[in-house]
Amino acid sequence: MDQHIANLGAGLAVGEVAAVDPINRLLDIARGLEAQPIADWAPMAVARTEHADWAPPDREAFTADLAGALETVVRPAFVAYRQFLETEVLPAARPQDRPGIMHVPGGDEAYRRLIRVHTTLDMTADEIHAIGRREMERIDREFADLGRRVLGTADRASTLSRLRDDPALRFSTSDEVRRSAEQSLARAQAAIPAWFGRQPRALCEVRPIPAHAQEHQTLAYYTWPSLDGGRPGCFWINLHAPETRPRYDAEALAFHEAVPGHHLQIAIAQELEGLPVFQRNLGPTAFAEGWGLYTERLSDEMGLYTSDLDRFGILSFDAWRAGRLVVDTGMHALGWSRAEAIAYLRDHTALGDNNIANEVDRYIVWPGQALAYKIDQLEILRLRAEAKSALGERFDIRGFHDAVLGSGAVPLGTLGELVRGWVGERRTSRR
Repeated sequence: MDQHIANLGAGLAVGEVAAVDPINRLLDIARGLEAQPIADWAPMAVARTEHADWAPPDREAFTADLAGALETVVRPAFVAYRQFLETEVLPAARPQDRPGIMHVPGGDEAYRRLIRVHTTLDMTADEIHAIGRREMERIDREFADLGRRVLGTADRASTLSRLRDDPALRFSTSDEVRRSAEQSLARAQAAIPAWFGRQPRALCEVRPIPAHAQEHQTLAYYTWPSLDGGRPGCFWINLHAPETRPRYDAEALAFHEAVPGHHLQIAIAQELEGLPVFQRNLGPTAFAEGWGLYTERLSDEMGLYTSDLDRFGILSFDAWRAGRLVVDTGMHALGWSRAEAIAYLRDHTALGDNNIANEVDRYIVWPGQALAYKIDQLEILRLRAEAKSALGERFDIRGFHDAVLGSGAVPLGTLGELVRGWVGERRTSRR
C-alpha cells in the first residue's frame, strides 16, 4: 500500500490523476471496510476453516495472531490509503466533464497504444467510434422490431423502458436464477457435437458466487479448469437480489460465460497438444471476449434459446458492447463528459441506471479494454462470411470453429491467417 501511495503521488506531481467519480467509489469502499469490525474482514474466514487436527489452544492462537496482524498492519495501511485519496488525490481529480485519458499528459498517444493492446488491431478511435454507431443503429432497429412482436411496444424507446422497468421480466427467486443457468448449460452441451469437431475433456459446472461476495460482484463470471484435470471449469452465477435480475438476459449470459463461450474456448486451448504452456493459457482479451460475444448469436443458430423473450438477451448484450465502442472512444478521444456517456447508454441499452454508471466508471479507469469484445466479434463474423463465400457448399461450420479455436487465443491478424489457411486446405481437399 505504501508503494501504491507513492505511485499515486508520482502521478500527481506530473498531472496524471484519476477522475472524480471512480475516486469517490473507491472512498466509499474504503470507508465501508474501515467501519467493519476485524472479525468481519474477509481474511478472518481462514480462521473459521475446520481443522480436525488442531488443538483448541492452537486454533485460538492462530485466530488471535491473524486478527492482530489485520488490526496492527493491514487496517492502518488501508486507512493511510483512504486518507491519501481524500486529502491529496480527490482535490486534484479530473472533473466529470473531463473523464477521459485524453485530458492526462500524453493521454492521446497512450490511448492509441491501448487500442492496439486491447484489440490487437491498428485502428483509430474515430474508426472504432463509427463502427459502434453503425452497429447501434442496426441493434436499435432489432430492438424495435422484436419489441413490437413480443411486448407490443411501439418503438425502441418504449421497448427499452419495458425491459428496464417491468418487474414481471425479473426473476422471483434465487432457485429460478440457478435453474435457468443449469438448464441453459445442459442444452448447450448437448448441442455442441453438431457445431464443433474439437471438444474439451474438462467439464463445466454451475456454482453460486459465495454469499459474502455476491452484493458487490458482477452478474456472473467463469473460472478455468485446472491444468491437471482435477478441477472443472466453473460458471459462477450471482444469486443475490434475484428480483433485480432480468430473465431475458439469463440464457445469453450462460452461453457467453460457459458453453459455447468461455469454457469451450478456454478448455480447448488448455488441452491443445504441441503448443507451449503460455500459449495454451494466455492470450489477448479481444480473442476471449470476442469469442464469448460471438457465441451469444451463434447460440440462436444452434437453437438454444427457449423463447423470443430470451432473444432480447442477445440484443441487450450486443447493444451493451456496441455502446462501449461509442462511449469509450467518446470519453478518451473525442472529449465526451461522463454525463454524455451515461445518457448514450441509457438511450440505447436496457441496462439499469446503476449498472450504466458502474460501466461508465469502469471505462474511465480502464481505457480501451471495453473495445475488445465487439471488435473481435465482428472480426470472427467477417472471417466466417469470407470463408463461406470462398468455399460455398464446401463450407463446414464445425471446421471453421475448429480453425478459430485450434491454436489458442491469438491476435486477430494471426486469426485471419489461420482461417485463410483452413480455407486453402479445404479448397484443395477432395473430401
